[in-house]
Amino acid sequence: MSMQPEIPAPARGRPPTITPDRLADIGITLGLPNLTMANVAAELAVTQAALYKRVANLEALKRLVADTVFQRWQIPRASADAPGGLQGYLLGFVESLCEVVKAHPGLPPYLLRRSVATTPMLEKIASHQAHVAEVFGLPLDKARWLLATIAFYCIAGADTVYGLVDDETEVLTGRRVQDEEVIAEFKQGMRALVIGSLEVLELR
Repeated sequence: MSMQPEIPAPARGRPPTITPDRLADIGITLGLPNLTMANVAAELAVTQAALYKRVANLEALKRLVADTVFQRWQIPRASADAPGGLQGYLLGFVESLCEVVKAHPGLPPYLLRRSVATTPMLEKIASHQAHVAEVFGLPLDKARWLLATIAFYCIAGADTVYGLVDDETEVLTGRRVQDEEVIAEFKQGMRALVIGSLEVLELR
């Protein structure tokens, strides 16, 4: 069962300088791959000992940051009247999910592995699946399979593709063109996955 980040409730009296919101904001600014207790403590202008009184360990801190990123992500809302129907919606969902992964390196493990995902993250995923099932009149089990399958390959693929893009090396001849070609091929592959998944469920 997933556990939420271990952030104790603030004590009464003077407002603490170390709050879950501040921790999350600093973590997002620093980026999950660069997160350490030392650099977060430095950003807060507190000692590491003080930080450890507010968050159990580095993994709990990372889970807090990942959870905040995911909760702030506005998953596209579905509409039965939208152009392209279910297929069009899924392609828009893929685009939005890719942008989240691209903007937040280090996030994918928290989206792909239920063992490290927080309870609120799992609840948001389940709510989205139920929303899509209701809007498009799908059995819930089909909506779960469809969205989980597409999300899994989208997250894993985007993590790999965007991880290959390094702005500092794009000065090399042809590097930017190569990056754009890889991204284009990935997006074509995701479109094929969406269409193929709908075919499997006979929903087209």
